[in-house]
Amino acid sequence: MWDTFLMAIALMLVLEGILPFISPKAWRETFQKLLQLEDSQIRFIGLSAMLVGLIILYLVN
Repeated sequence: MWDTFLMAIALMLVLEGILPFISPKAWRETFQKLLQLEDSQIRFIGLSAMLVGLIILYLVN
């Protein structure tokens, strides 16, 4: 089980690193926009991401 969890974390880090590697300027601009959002908006984005992830896990399993 731990090996699957660590592989998932590793894959997440690879995917998260693609944009800053390919286009640091676009990543910086996106991050600046993110800093201007309200806490409730950030929470909604986080909740949406978690739900999409759970749906994908359900469909794959």
